[in-house]
This record gives sequence, structure tokens and C-alpha cells, in this order.
Amino acid sequence: MPSIEYNEADTRAKLIDPALHRRGWTEDFIRREVTAGSIEIISGKARRRGRGKADYVLRYKLRPDAQPVALALIEAKRNTLPAGHGLDQAKGYAACDRLHVRFVFSSNGYQFVEFDRETGVTSDPQPIEQFPSPEDLRKRFEASAGFALDDPAAAPLLQTYHEGEGTRRYYQDAAIRAVLEKVARCEREGKPSRALLSLATGAGKTFIAVNLLKRIADAGLLKRALFLCDRDELRTQGLKAFQNVFGSDAAEVFRKNGENNAQNARVHVATYQTLGVDKDDGDASFLSEFYPENHFTHIVIDECHRSAWGKWSEVLNKNPKAVQVGLTATPRKLAEKLERNAGSTIQYPMAKVVVPEELPLAAESGGKPATTEAMKDATLCADNHKYFGEPVYEYDMAQAIEDGYLAACQIQHGLVSVDETGITKADILARNPKDAITGKPITAAQLDELYRRHQFEDRILLPDRVMAMCQDLFNYLLETGGPEQKTIIFCARDRHADDVATQLNNLYADWCRKTGKERLDCYAFKCTAASSGNDQLPDLRAASRSHFIATTVDLLSTGVDVPCVRNIVFMKYVKSPISFYQMLGRGTRIDIETNKLMFTVYDYTGVTGLFGEEFITKPPREPGDGPFEPPPPPPPPEPTIIVDGFDVHVTDAGRSIVTEVDGKAMPVSVEEYRARLAAKLIEEAHTLSEFRSIWIDPPTRRELIDTLVSAGYSPRVVRMVDDKDDCDLYDVLAELGWGLSPRTRQDRALAFTYKNEEWLGSLPEVAGRTIKAIAGQFRIEGTEALENKYIFGIPEVEQAGGLNALRAAGEPKELLRETKIRMFAA
Repeated sequence: MPSIEYNEADTRAKLIDPALHRRGWTEDFIRREVTAGSIEIISGKARRRGRGKADYVLRYKLRPDAQPVALALIEAKRNTLPAGHGLDQAKGYAACDRLHVRFVFSSNGYQFVEFDRETGVTSDPQPIEQFPSPEDLRKRFEASAGFALDDPAAAPLLQTYHEGEGTRRYYQDAAIRAVLEKVARCEREGKPSRALLSLATGAGKTFIAVNLLKRIADAGLLKRALFLCDRDELRTQGLKAFQNVFGSDAAEVFRKNGENNAQNARVHVATYQTLGVDKDDGDASFLSEFYPENHFTHIVIDECHRSAWGKWSEVLNKNPKAVQVGLTATPRKLAEKLERNAGSTIQYPMAKVVVPEELPLAAESGGKPATTEAMKDATLCADNHKYFGEPVYEYDMAQAIEDGYLAACQIQHGLVSVDETGITKADILARNPKDAITGKPITAAQLDELYRRHQFEDRILLPDRVMAMCQDLFNYLLETGGPEQKTIIFCARDRHADDVATQLNNLYADWCRKTGKERLDCYAFKCTAASSGNDQLPDLRAASRSHFIATTVDLLSTGVDVPCVRNIVFMKYVKSPISFYQMLGRGTRIDIETNKLMFTVYDYTGVTGLFGEEFITKPPREPGDGPFEPPPPPPPPEPTIIVDGFDVHVTDAGRSIVTEVDGKAMPVSVEEYRARLAAKLIEEAHTLSEFRSIWIDPPTRRELIDTLVSAGYSPRVVRMVDDKDDCDLYDVLAELGWGLSPRTRQDRALAFTYKNEEWLGSLPEVAGRTIKAIAGQFRIEGTEALENKYIFGIPEVEQAGGLNALRAAGEPKELLRETKIRMFAA
């Protein structure tokens, strides 16, 4: 054992740093990447704390003015642990390409262990004096990358960020490098340059697109670029971001006085609709008129998963030589094997697919049998993975929540009685069903067997069900901060959105009358395409005294950034994982202005069972062998039935927290989440006494929390879910691990004072007053207050006597440490 025991920070400073510098790893080659860190509310104010970090990211800098390229990660551990102790933790950082590095190291200051992610081989411990030099790792990187850093094709990798590295997040840098590395490799190999990025909604895909093209432009490799999206709001947001960097060299595509408004720009920002490639008849007139073949050298497609059946294929096919990059939160995969009556198969260019008979005709065929060539193109373009290849970089919602870039997600499950039991034809007839439009009675002959539970509020309207769900939701809102919370409710159809808004407005008006509260106008409102819902989006986003609950069908599922939304409610059945994640993404953004750090999903239809599902897309139908019979024309719309008189109630089915399970964002019950966190905590700190020792030492405390969070379990999320924001994390964890009755920060500060009267009385009076004042700061900010380097500048502490008072009583550092020990023993 070493004669001197160092904590992790001292191990880095006294052992690892000097050894790395001797091997040529100067500060120019080392970066300590950090995450945003968890956010929590203290005294009613949101603040960041506990920034996550990787100890060392080793980067190679080809020239003094070049952007360093990340090559490796080192996880440092204290000198009394084995050299490979941190390897699993370090591999965890890189396992999902979070840092996009090939080489992973762990060291205790004396030895190091290496894991090569490409080969999967872990080395034996080696002396730190033999650690690879920058040139060694550069050569190994270039051999695996397929290009040299000084190749012309790699020039964009060496371009610095437009506004410096302080503007980017670690995963955004990793995503940009991943694309640039693949493009350089494809150019060297003479292959088409295509890359797919998969990042959670809210992770900043527009930032990545802008900086990716800017670095390519700075390398002199960008002639004309196209940024393509499918929503006006995405276009507006993208245009602003590009113009902030490219100025007038970025322009919106539209027809102006018979000309293309963007004809002189280097970056063209367009929607599918503007280019004309969204039309079923394939009339891409704008594209044909203004953009000849291979007009663009670079194309970035935003939200490419929504371009089903090749809406963007015309653009890509017309620019085959362009670097093509797809951005998505939900990368589609084509179904590999589907049944068909006769079992006949169709050979596609990249997959052998068995096509089911019941699938509808391809949309682009206008309802007529599609040609084999058209079907091949459609299949090719519908499948992100097959066209672009596997994502070069992935960053999902669970990782973003863990890093503190997206709000934590809690799920409240509700079981609706009629959805569980179902209703029969006899049940409907017994309650005198009516046509919802005409009010005329519905006869038995008009009923069929298609009315299943997923059609509630779509084909069959149940006012009692709507009322029960709205009452249940309103009760939850009252219990969790009041009814005036920004909320989006996904409904089955336009009429359902109307009914839900009406019921919630009535419940709100009744609550205001009974409580004497001021009734704010436009409480719940319908926000659908049929109601010109976009007109009310600014109020949903910004108004603080109106427009609280938006009921919608699909309008708010994509392309809408509303950070203040605290609740996402599913009153409709959703079968598509892609649609589910798009809807969920409306709640993931953090909003510091409103202290929104976590959002709640109210699930009345079991939709959260789609967590972790693959984004599978079925191929369009192709006629099989023999004569093809087109389907008959669709029948006239059937009447929508409205039925009163059902006894409907909602049962609380428990809560879940979304966390990472086997690399995927998955809901875990609150009880199971707590149990897993407790088990991991006890694994790291075996006794309450050991936990207390770890907690009072900042480096080991941060290491413990990092380990818990890396395992997928955040103490801060438990604190938020359990409504213990007035407790320090120490008490949250001590209760989980060892059943200690939790104290609020205020109670712990008071307990410290009365339990330590004798000790405080033994100190000079002014020193005792100062320590009491410091303990008073714990009541406001918790553990960090006792370690705040500016603690002696706080007015209450300064007035009590400040630093000089402690100096008169002994060594201030030791007195503060003793204060911490006694605080957590109180």
C-alpha cells in the first residue's frame, strides 16, 4: 500500500498530472469536459450544482491555431485503489459514444489500464511512465479512422468553433466530430458521404447543424448548402440560427418576384413544401426550376424520421455528390420480416421484406399500384438506417436527463375503468346512443364490432369518460402546485379536444368560485389545425396569466418549443413509438425562468409502454404476382356515436421515473428506482458512518454522486419526486440507505445548534457566533454552504465575526470541517 493516501483530487494533482506532462500531454492537449449538472430549487430559486465531468479528455492539436481532436478519456481514482478501478465508469462515459473517443484509460497515479473500444481488449496494468504520448495516440487514431489529420478531407475537424468552445456542449462537439470523421473517411474510400445523428428532442440539433456547416465552410469545402425541414417553425428557428453565424450568406427559400429569394446565398433554408417535394404527384416544380443537379455540396435534413416514403428523396437523388446528413430524435428502421397471405417476398436493394397484404397503397402512387422502381426508392428513403447507415452518434433522453440538459421525467399512471373492462354492443344500445352530429338515434344495425377501447373519443364519444379523466387530472394539478400549470393534452380527435377543454374550463371556474380565487381567462383552449391553433402558441409559450392548458390532436407533437410546459397528458391511444417520443419531447426542455426542472406525464392509455420500443416502419405495399385488384373507394364517413350513462372512474396506478435501463430510456416505478439507488449507495458506502465520512469530503462526495448517476439513479430526482426540496441530499440518501429519519435543512441547522451548545460554548464567544451564522447558511443552501469559499463575505457571517473570529479560535479550515462533522451527526 502507498505510504501516503491521497484522495482523487490529490491523486490527479500530485501523481497523474506530472506523469502526463512528462509524456507530452500539456494543458493544450487536455480538457476536462463537464455536463450541465443537475438543477435543483433552493429557497425558491433554481440553480445548477454537482456538475458532472470526465477527469481528462486527451486531445491532439495539429497546429497552435487548430481545433484539438479528442482521442481518449482517462478516469482517475485515488492512489489506494487498483489502477483499473475506474475503467467501468470510464467505459460507461464512452459506451454510448458520449465523448466519441476510441481509447479509455483508468489510473491510480502509479499504473494505468487501457480499454480499446474498437478491439474490445483491456490491457494489463502498466507503469504510468509508459503512458502513450500524443504522437502515439495520434498514429493509432489515424490507423483506425482511415485518414490522417493533415489530409485535406480532415480539414473541417481542425477548424475552431465560431464563438469558441464555451458555446458548445460536450455531446454536440462529439456529434460534429463523428460526422466530420465519417465524411473524411468516405472521401478517402470514394464512398457517398452520408451520416445520421440521433439526438433527443431539445438536445440542440440546430446548433449542431449550424456549427457543422460553419466548420466545413471555414475549411473552404462548402460551396452551397441546404438545410431542409418540414415545419414553418423549424424553418424560422433554423434561419435565425444560421443567420447569426453566416449573416446574409444564409437565406430562406421562397419565390420572390419570380426568382428564388436565396439564389445568392451559400446556405439555403427551406421546407419540403417550399421545394414542392411534398406533393403526391411528385411535382417538385420549385426544386426543378431553381436547383440543377448537384447544385448543393452539403445537405442537412432536420427531423428526417418524419419524411416517410421519400419526401426528401427527390432532393437527395438530385444531389448524389453532396455530403448528406440526417438529424433525428427517432431513427426509423424498416421492418425486416412481415407476414403476407401467400408468403411472397420482394427483393429490395438493402433488405428482403415480406409485405403484408393489408397494408395501404403507397401515398405517392395516388392510390394506384406503385411501380417496383418507385417502391424501391420509397423503401430506401423511408429507412434512415439503411440509407445513412447506423447513427454515427447517439444521445438519448435518458443521457440528457442524467447530464442535466433535459428535465427529469416522472410518470403518473391512471387506469380508466371502461378502458380496462371494455364496453359491449349491448352496453351501447342500452344507453340510447345518438349520432353526435345530428342527434338522431343509432340503431343496432349501424353498430359493428370495430368499437374497441382505442376508438374511445374517436368513433364513440363517452362524456362520462371525458369527465372522469378531466376530474382526475384536475385533482392532480391541485395536489402538485395548483391548476394554473402549463399543460398539453393529446386527444383522439378535434371533437375530443373541444370536450376536454370545456370540462377543464368548467372545473376551473367551479374551483375559483369555491375558493374565492380570481378566474383567469382562457384557462383551457383547443389548439388544433382545425382551430388555427398556431395563433395561440405564443400565449401558451409566454403568457403567465392565461392559456394554461392546450388540448390538441397532433399540432403540438412536433416542431414546437414550449419550455414552460410542466405536464404532458395522454388521453388518446398512440401506437407509434415515433409519435410518442415526439409528443413526449414537448415537455423535456428545462425552463429556469419558471423553475421547471421536471415534467410529469399523465398516462391514461398505457402509452408509456412504448418507452424502449424500436422505431419500426412498415414498407408500403407492392402488388404481388398476378392481377392486382385496387381497393374499393372508401365508404362515406360513419356517424360518430355519443353515449351517456356509464359509471367511469380512474384508479391511481402508481408513479414511475424515466431512467436509463440497458442503454434505453425506460420507466421504472418510484419504489424500484429508490431500491436500486439504495442498493448502489450501500455498495459504495457500506455503513452510515462510512457514508458520513465520504459526504464531508468534497472530492469523495462528488465521486459517490457521479457513480450513482452514472449507474442511472439520481438522488436529486428522488428528492424532487418525493417533494423533499427542503432536505439536503445527505438526508435523502441517508434515509434511502440506512433508514435515517430525514431532517429538513432548517431542522438540521437547529439540531446542530442545540446539540452542540457545549462545544460552541467552549469556543471564544465571537467564534461561536460565527459558526452559528455559518450553520444558518446550511438552512438556505445545504452542504455547499459549508464549503462556499465566499462564506466569510456573506453579511450574516461577516457581522458575526467572520474569518478573524475563527482564526482567533484555531485553524479555520479545521473548525469548518468539525462543523460539517457535527452538522451531519446532529
